[in-house]
Amino acid sequence: MAVEIAQDINWLAGLGGGALIGAAATLLFWLNGRIAGISGILAGTLAVPATAGGERLWRMLFIAGLIAGGAAYMLLASAPLAAANDTPSVTMTMAGLLVGLGTRIGNGCTSGHGVCGIARGSLRSLAATVTFIATGMLTVFVLRQVTG
Repeated sequence: MAVEIAQDINWLAGLGGGALIGAAATLLFWLNGRIAGISGILAGTLAVPATAGGERLWRMLFIAGLIAGGAAYMLLASAPLAAANDTPSVTMTMAGLLVGLGTRIGNGCTSGHGVCGIARGSLRSLAATVTFIATGMLTVFVLRQVTG
């Protein structure tokens, strides 16, 4: 019974998380005139000249908020999120580098295109998001069905 209730409530966590992401993206746009694309925010944190302290500060605070949100969840849930894979570190590192390369080539990441771009009615963002999803689906299919 308790497991059924927990599974019935799980969708609320996703809904709440999505609402918070949307609210954060909206507030960043309204208050700072910026798009909440995480890859761009991180790249800007690393690339912005030291003289642009205010520009670097909001980026660092945004990233710190992402980390603090995950830490707060772990504290409130009394357990870390379960790691659902046993993929070797080298494979995960290569995958991360390829995702980073893809965000540079695609001029944005899933958060920038998928959350903010589609909300603004950008056809380019819609095409990028469809490409992200289709590529992810194809990758999962190949890894699970073709390579075992």
